[in-house]
Amino acid sequence: MTIAKENAAMAAMEFIESGMTLGLGSGSTAEIFIDMLGERVAGGMKIRGVPTSKRTAECAVEAGVPLIDADKVEKIDVTIDGADEVDPAFNLIKGGGACLLREKIIANASDMMVVIVDDRKMVDTLGAFPLPVEVDPFGLALTADQVFRALKVTGCQDAQTVLRQMKDGSGPLITDGGNYILDSKCVKIPNPVETARALSQIPGVMEHGLFIDLADVIVIGEADHARVIELQRD
Repeated sequence: MTIAKENAAMAAMEFIESGMTLGLGSGSTAEIFIDMLGERVAGGMKIRGVPTSKRTAECAVEAGVPLIDADKVEKIDVTIDGADEVDPAFNLIKGGGACLLREKIIANASDMMVVIVDDRKMVDTLGAFPLPVEVDPFGLALTADQVFRALKVTGCQDAQTVLRQMKDGSGPLITDGGNYILDSKCVKIPNPVETARALSQIPGVMEHGLFIDLADVIVIGEADHARVIELQRD
């Protein structure tokens, strides 16, 4: 699916203009975009990037994309980021790369969020991809129980929740912010808005991977082109 991701990243370039401050998302498709952006910078485009993860910052430096600390920007014009799932209402699941907290901070501060995905990420109902919830390590079992209850009461009946581990098996994965990730296998999330609200009310939950009312444009990469869908807001 690399070609599809490249097509999505290339189409997202149409939303970028010289002089902008950009939120730079995390993940494989976002990294392809960053590489393409580096080529534009080498050709004279003037932009500044705000990375959403340490890995994103490393990719931007390698690509020659100038960076600015999030604490030093007054506005972010456009954020380009990927997603793990996208539904027809532009609700997203993000956080497969464990960067959801910083990704949401940057997306929320942006004038526009452009989501770049391949067509496999488009779904009728969110939930097949396990929903990440970033939590404080303190009182983990208490928080995990509240997360499970919140998911069940909002219609996610089979929400098996597990603590994400390091790939090498050395222990729990620790996010850039020093937190843990709970992955909830919901199968289906029938009401993402209500589920997002319930999770946000739990002490110990730093952020969850439901991105509601943040995406403005979805760019769907396919084998030979990309489709661009813009949200029609009232």
